[in-house]
Amino acid sequence: MAEIDALPFTFAFEPKTTALIVIDMQRDFAEPGGFGASLGNDVSRVVAIVPTVKRLIEGFRAAGLPVIHTMECHRPDLSDLPPAKRDRGNPSIRIGDAGPMGRVLIAGEPGTAILEELAPLPGEIVIEKPGKGAFYATGLGDDLRRLGARQLIFAGVTTEVCVQTTMREANDRGYECLVAEDATESYFPEFKAAALAMIRAQGAIVGWTATTDQILEGIANA
Repeated sequence: MAEIDALPFTFAFEPKTTALIVIDMQRDFAEPGGFGASLGNDVSRVVAIVPTVKRLIEGFRAAGLPVIHTMECHRPDLSDLPPAKRDRGNPSIRIGDAGPMGRVLIAGEPGTAILEELAPLPGEIVIEKPGKGAFYATGLGDDLRRLGARQLIFAGVTTEVCVQTTMREANDRGYECLVAEDATESYFPEFKAAALAMIRAQGAIVGWTATTDQILEGIANA
């Protein structure tokens, strides 16, 4: 077993059963005029982690390890969008409405696309998810079984919502999970700090945390 220097203690992993999951690094959550900004959020916090997420992705690719991307989005007819989700909050534009980058969080629209710097390569798995967790109403579980994955490394946004939700879903399914602290972000720094603390609390009850440098060092030394 290889090891990553992590919190709350060392994360042991087998490279051949390890995959990176990059959560929702989409234009609508990172660019002015997108859905995240319409809620009044400072999207510059998301933009700031892009180089680190890119370095993590490139490290996995260089090691020949799988990279999986997720996108939060809905069908054009909104049949998978519950009214309770569409009506939540007080955005200037709602999911499904026309915005500066097309219909907000609708599959195939420009704003739903993953940021160009982090774009999936041909052959990499892309999960379109209608919920916060990447297992809900998707084929992610089948993809992970096909890959033989047992350990999952997470990056992306937001730490306390879609990242943590997916980690908890994965934990319940028996996966060992680690989040890259500096390759995830929230619009609210205190929410990120709380989420990371919850993940590694009580002996890694949800999972582990480590920096991108620590993760890449562990992979390089495997």
